[in-house]
Amino acid sequence: MVENQGKLFDFVAQMYPDKDTEEFINTYMASKTRKSIDEAQAYVNTMDAKELWNYFNKTENYHLRDGNALEGFMPFWIGEFYAYYQWYYNLPSAEVVRKIPVSFLKKAYTGLHDLELDLAVKKVGVV
Repeated sequence: MVENQGKLFDFVAQMYPDKDTEEFINTYMASKTRKSIDEAQAYVNTMDAKELWNYFNKTENYHLRDGNALEGFMPFWIGEFYAYYQWYYNLPSAEVVRKIPVSFLKKAYTGLHDLELDLAVKKVGVV
């Protein structure tokens, strides 16, 4: 799921460069879709990034907002970071995104993204 969530966030940023990736991430992490993943529901957990995007849109009746997409490797890394952090500390994803906002990860990206994912998660620690 870690890599798949990275692919999902990257897919949205790449496919919709004129849409607000950060707002999407905030909405997704607090969604019923992501809660299903937190609860290890097999149906949702086995979807690839595109299937998950379609499922999320349908389930949440979601529409992207105008804005700027995150660029480069950042959306992929943020997706992986959040998924791994949620699993490692066993916290609800909605709580993770509240405690560690996307804005923080954007600022910390330069110092964290070159680390192994587990080390980056441990470095941020329980917030």
